[in-house]
Amino acid sequence: MKKGKVVLVGTGFVGMSMAYSMLNRGGIEELILIDIDKEKTKGEEMDLSHGLPYAPQKIVIKAGEYEDCKDAQVVVITAGVAQKPGQTRLELSEVNTKIMKQITASIMASGFNGIIVVASNPVDLMTYVVWKVSGLPQNKVIGSGTVLDTARLRYMMADYLKVSSKNIHAYIMGEHGDSSFVPWDHAYVGCKRIKDIMKDGKHPMEDLKKIHEGVVNVAYQIIEKKKATYYGIGMALNRLVRAIIDDENSILTVSTYLKNQYGQNDIFIGVPAIINRNGVRELMELNLNESEQEKLDHSCHLIREMRESSIEKIIEEN
Repeated sequence: MKKGKVVLVGTGFVGMSMAYSMLNRGGIEELILIDIDKEKTKGEEMDLSHGLPYAPQKIVIKAGEYEDCKDAQVVVITAGVAQKPGQTRLELSEVNTKIMKQITASIMASGFNGIIVVASNPVDLMTYVVWKVSGLPQNKVIGSGTVLDTARLRYMMADYLKVSSKNIHAYIMGEHGDSSFVPWDHAYVGCKRIKDIMKDGKHPMEDLKKIHEGVVNVAYQIIEKKKATYYGIGMALNRLVRAIIDDENSILTVSTYLKNQYGQNDIFIGVPAIINRNGVRELMELNLNESEQEKLDHSCHLIREMRESSIEKIIEEN
């Protein structure tokens, strides 16, 4: 395994936003781009490489093939189709499951034994598909989960309270979707609980609900205005990959496998976890109140419902 070697599968807006973020920050040694559209991928290699004279460090960037995954430390999958008007989430899941199967089989055929990061949607389901097909240990397959949702939450809370977003310690948990929730009992501004701040009379408690609703709805607003979201998730993926490569032991809300945590089993969903060079080192299990536990259970139910209706069958098909 070559430390600092990252393979990106999918050179669309999300993948290339991540790649551009990596180019600007540095921290990786090699970036391999893979996509079914070979000409576009070569063009992306050329365009990124022309920025290297102004980058903080040298990075080897090239358009490659799946065989390049063999010695990679991390493979990031952003490939897949976007949801079309009138298409249900189940229909989208079925299409992307077939794509994930093919991509994962190609990655593993190279002899890859690193960490796979999944960003394709619906991300919690697709992370499960990649894990099942890859045969890798649970800790080595990670979905982007609610990393972006959490960033949006921190940004909105910081804007509301007029403090630095770096001092907001709060998390979005559950599905990367409409059924997500915030465990407000575990949300802090600096070292002070957000609920205690909201009791000062200046900030109505119901504003917390409005902030979460803003997080859930903002993606739809961005898509309505510019057709897609990609800069935020590109930065979030860069952050996640950096935590792996730098062996940070950082806490991020990734889509990871639950094995009897939170009363759930055999499912990938967004929860706080410690991330290092081995992938998920361990989960940071929170004591959820009754309402929050019900919301997490509901998120898991929605994911299982789609998985059991057709996804499992597609995974098992030859």
